[in-house]
Amino acid sequence: MSHKLYQMSFSKLYPLYVAKAKKKQRTKEEVNQVISWLTGYTDAQIKELIDQHISVESFFNQAPKINPNAQLIKGKICGVTIEDIEDPLMKKIRYLDKLIDELAKGRSMEKILRTQES
Repeated sequence: MSHKLYQMSFSKLYPLYVAKAKKKQRTKEEVNQVISWLTGYTDAQIKELIDQHISVESFFNQAPKINPNAQLIKGKICGVTIEDIEDPLMKKIRYLDKLIDELAKGRSMEKILRTQES
């Protein structure tokens, strides 16, 4: 079953992530750093994909490399426990949502990027 979120353009989602981060005094560069960590995209690739209006589904399916530490992202996002999500694509989307949420909550980049045990 294809979720309507999968067909949404990543270019519609991205400014929402940036706005959420900026509202809490975080930066667009930090949002890009989080996206790069999770997906393996460079800043230039992220901008190019936004300009191409690629779908959320394609954005994640074409990602150079999902970070193996992504499985360390746990907890609830949008009322759903990440560990309970079975659909691999939805899980990746929620991973990114959770990372942006942590950024907006003021967590350190080391903790957000799972470079140390949190």
